[in-house]
Amino acid sequence: MYHSVDTTTDDPYAVTVSPERLERQLAWLGRRGLVGVGVGELLRAHAAGRAGRLVGLTFDDGYADFVEHALPVLRRHACTATVFVLPGRLGGDNAWDPLGPRKPLLDADGIRAAAAAGMEIGSHGLHHERLTTASEAVLRAETARSRELLTELTGRPPAGFCYPYGAVDSRAVRAVRDAGYAYACAVDPGHLTGPHAVPRVHVGARDTAWRLRAKRLLHPLRRAPLPPAAPPAEDAR
Repeated sequence: MYHSVDTTTDDPYAVTVSPERLERQLAWLGRRGLVGVGVGELLRAHAAGRAGRLVGLTFDDGYADFVEHALPVLRRHACTATVFVLPGRLGGDNAWDPLGPRKPLLDADGIRAAAAAGMEIGSHGLHHERLTTASEAVLRAETARSRELLTELTGRPPAGFCYPYGAVDSRAVRAVRDAGYAYACAVDPGHLTGPHAVPRVHVGARDTAWRLRAKRLLHPLRRAPLPPAAPPAEDAR
């Protein structure tokens, strides 16, 4: 679980990784025979029993720096990723963060450029609202409406959703599933773990080789595994 890839040191929420750090982290994966892919591809491989050497890479919030800084690094390491974007904030910024610098978000052209480069585009909601406290109207807009807008923007319905703030409950899971998403990403969903609440681990600027190794070892101990037959996540309707 990545967010922004940039050179800034003003990072109160620990969401920024430098391009150089990302380069070293992807090289660490490569030295172990691992390759980063989008979550849709990972889940299809998981369902087929061939996901052993794959690592799902996600970039939340859809920061504009993804195209400038992350995409070239991913290409150099023959990796793909899922970029979770906010179609209600195209070309806007991270207004939901009260502290720290304003970070520009991808506009429509940036999202299309990421998709054209082979990245999977998923929804992070419409405006980055916390779904566990949202009204029914907001919940529908964040899930169903954001999916409609991304379908119009990219020409294909997104298969994946990502819960803003990692906040998930059974009501949010149901709304995401009813909106037509094949899968959704959370952080530590606990008993909700499944295709619509996929657990992830945060990767940050401090994650050197030994920290990555520790996170890899601890991940299956701290988070429930996905069911063995997670459904395919391509061309969901």
